[in-house]
Amino acid sequence: MPFDINTRNTVIFLTIFILAFFPTPFHLLLKPLTYPLELLTGTHLSPTNQHLPLCTCCPPTDCYPTPTIQPSVPEKMSWTQKTFTLAPQSRGSHLITPEIQKSLPELKTYKVGLLHLFIQHTSCALSLNENYDRDVRADMSDALDRLVPEDTSAKGDLYRHSAEGADDMPAHVKSALVGASVTVPISEGRMNLGTWQGVWYLEFRDGRQSRRVVATLQGEKM
Repeated sequence: MPFDINTRNTVIFLTIFILAFFPTPFHLLLKPLTYPLELLTGTHLSPTNQHLPLCTCCPPTDCYPTPTIQPSVPEKMSWTQKTFTLAPQSRGSHLITPEIQKSLPELKTYKVGLLHLFIQHTSCALSLNENYDRDVRADMSDALDRLVPEDTSAKGDLYRHSAEGADDMPAHVKSALVGASVTVPISEGRMNLGTWQGVWYLEFRDGRQSRRVVATLQGEKM
């Protein structure tokens, strides 16, 4: 008896329906047919149980731990600034290294650094030069007087500015030539000057003057 077409279509429909909506029973029905193939390929063996990775963020583990705050290291670099007044001096070149050391006890607290000295006036100067022979300082003053002489002529036409006397304008010129500041290295709590070096204060006015110096220390503390 020939296979009924309607029955065939019904079987095909049911097969597709079971395969689509009930795959597990379909696989069980096919098990007797596919098992010999699984024996040959080894796919019948149960896979090794796999464990899910542990939760690294679950308590008591904290995924975002509070950062440890390291104690701040105190800075060794330091600045110090102060103003001191030099002993009044009349015209000439004066060695003031000991006076600076006495006025700046802070020098002893610096391991390494710089000392900047600035004189706050326009008719005197600071310089680094000979620290031993007084004759060098006397010769320096004489040489500057020859370079920038006072106006001794009757007409007085060598300089325009003479509001404070004949030594007024020459003092300004000498101050510009020599300079208003010096910088000295600091090493192990002292000014690191050469063997024959010293800090000079050069006064260019005839009368005794009181002069202010701004000292700035910068460097690493002991």
